[in-house]
Amino acid sequence: MTSPSGDLTLTLIGGPTVLIETDGLRLVTDPTFDPPRLYQTAPVHFEKTVGPAIEAEAVLPLDAVLLSHDQHLDNLDHAGRALLPRAGTVFTTQAGATRLGGENVRALAPFETTTLNVPGKGRLFVTAAPARHGPPGIEPISGDVVGFLLGRDAPGDLIYVTGDTVFYEGVAEVARRFSPRVVIVFAGSAEPRGRFHMTMDANDALETANAFPDATLVAAHTDGWVHFKESAAELAAAFATLGIADRLVTLEPGRPTGFPA
Repeated sequence: MTSPSGDLTLTLIGGPTVLIETDGLRLVTDPTFDPPRLYQTAPVHFEKTVGPAIEAEAVLPLDAVLLSHDQHLDNLDHAGRALLPRAGTVFTTQAGATRLGGENVRALAPFETTTLNVPGKGRLFVTAAPARHGPPGIEPISGDVVGFLLGRDAPGDLIYVTGDTVFYEGVAEVARRFSPRVVIVFAGSAEPRGRFHMTMDANDALETANAFPDATLVAAHTDGWVHFKESAAELAAAFATLGIADRLVTLEPGRPTGFPA
């Protein structure tokens, strides 16, 4: 697939899955490539309603996967799991790396930084970011999750991928330490277990915009599963209501969007 000119290109594939292209490097967030299907109804209702805008084969070759967590089907479905061995490196949580195994799987703890250096391509700093997958105390139920920061000249100066998190002190700490140009917000106000959300709702996304005043926000994880309760259009409407519509970019699935310096 071809991309528009620019030093950073993002393509929404569906749900939390975004193809990131920069300096010749290709990365994908939380790979979900299954067609629509019902996986289970209990104890958590996982039902996918929209397939990927781009098939898995079309994103190859992949230099890295940024996997916020491996234990939920809306962040790593069957086709996404099959893709992992074909990526250069899979960055994920410490618990996830243990479960997944594989020589290409690399665990990162929050605020740990490593370097992705692919011969003949570019170099990126990869930093894990803290995340909380819902209200306080949710971790024993939902399991660990991380976000990621990508940096070109310094850690975190390019992109912050929130991963599945709400806005909380961990996200605020990321804002104090780093100044990314783009923040990919996993929104959708996901409610797979009850009337509490495990990803950002509009209020959380607005808090994130305030915490990163110089960044462009990009919406992901908003559509395609029954437990996503707030669409990309509804999120955009919230930003427009407060007069900051220009802070949020809503990607069209399958269409590469360039973010020039």
